[in-house]
Amino acid sequence: MVSESNNSPSIKKIVIFASGQGSNAKRIIEYFSNTNQIEVTHVFSNNIKAPVLRTAHDLEVNALHFDRSAFYDTHEVLNLLKDIDPDLIVLAGFLWMMPKNIIKNFPNKIINLHPALLPKYGGKGMYGAHVHKAVLENKETETGISFHYVNEKYDEGKMIAQEIIPVNENETVASLQKRIHELEHKHFVKVIEDLLINE
Repeated sequence: MVSESNNSPSIKKIVIFASGQGSNAKRIIEYFSNTNQIEVTHVFSNNIKAPVLRTAHDLEVNALHFDRSAFYDTHEVLNLLKDIDPDLIVLAGFLWMMPKNIIKNFPNKIINLHPALLPKYGGKGMYGAHVHKAVLENKETETGISFHYVNEKYDEGKMIAQEIIPVNENETVASLQKRIHELEHKHFVKVIEDLLINE
């Protein structure tokens, strides 16, 4: 006889990588803390002063800091990820390029959010306010967010989803950044849910 527990779906595990404030990480952790299907188990950061580490700690999620050597020169971060065995690795405001060894070991399991409509305004150095400034300087009529899988080049992985908003008259970098953050907080959890539950 098969036990009932063997029929129940296992909880999907997420690891988040972030470099700064972590507003998206906070939103993701809080959202999935109310479900029994998906759980954020760890937050990794390359910035020991990043507020996201405190946020994770306060929300009772394992918070880990790593340096450049542990990420690029050794298998330290990779081995930690192998031990955790996440179903999805989510880059939420993470500014370093993912190393090849991690990408190779987690194919189609690493996703990134970019605060613009790729392929425009992607690449190294295009993050945060830099992106919104470029959008406004080029007089774009629309912008938005892009979710994509991570490969070995910045912002060039296979597209998962995009959400579009118009650029308003008299838009500023600050107003656009606020609207983009609202879009991110609304859609990030939905994209994750779709990938993990509706795959």
